[in-house]
Amino acid sequence: MSQLDFRTLTLEACKQPLHPRARDAHKGDFGHVLIVGSDYGMGGACRLAGKAALRSGAGLVSIATRKEHAFAMSSGCPELMCHGVEKPSDLDPLLARATVVVVGCGLGQQAWGEALWAHILSSTLPLIVDADALNLLAKKPIPRKNWVLTPHPAEAARLLNTTIADIQIDRLKAVQVLQKQYEGIVVLKGSGTLVASAMNIPDLCTQGNPGMATAGMGDVLTGVIAALVAQGLSLLDAARLGVVAHAAAGDKASVHGERGILARDLFEGLRACLN
Repeated sequence: MSQLDFRTLTLEACKQPLHPRARDAHKGDFGHVLIVGSDYGMGGACRLAGKAALRSGAGLVSIATRKEHAFAMSSGCPELMCHGVEKPSDLDPLLARATVVVVGCGLGQQAWGEALWAHILSSTLPLIVDADALNLLAKKPIPRKNWVLTPHPAEAARLLNTTIADIQIDRLKAVQVLQKQYEGIVVLKGSGTLVASAMNIPDLCTQGNPGMATAGMGDVLTGVIAALVAQGLSLLDAARLGVVAHAAAGDKASVHGERGILARDLFEGLRACLN
């Protein structure tokens, strides 16, 4: 892979579309992120994504989850607006107020998650698609222009009906094939995260560290990207900045060592990286 095959992401260059805030700004100016997921046993996923979206500048963040999780999420992070949803139509008033939708964090692949996923696909809102939503997509592949897909290598292998080894042996080819097949923007996570779009050569992130290989990091990344879309960045600019800011925040969190970093340790670093 030569340097002509990709462009290296830098935080300062990627921050250019993120303009200073007006002195008379209000929360409505910075978008409303809706995060859908967290089936039973996975309540932390949406909370991490939601708090990451808030720390990345989203004006409002709503969570659509199992009703059993909603109270705990609100108690742990009162800035999140949490709603219990049991059937797809429960999403309609939330979708009507949203700027961008995150789907997949802890969603599961059972009837509840599958029904919510199918309903969200009928919306025209931009989507940030992660985790089990990617696994559901692999079962019934469709293309869509206004979404960002964020697979790790195992999810990418399912999306392309191949093996993890095949993905990892040529990650640049894999991300380009994913983008051609599914359209939109594709973020292939892992060491050397890649961002692919239809009209540009892929972008490579050289920041980040092995301490970020821990539960919840992907949930945080989806929240960051969604917050940037909510604030008016294009899907491509949001993916680029989200990836490099997330990685840089991970490097800040490694100041005391890489072992033992938690996903939530990135939150303060995100503020620093995005201001």
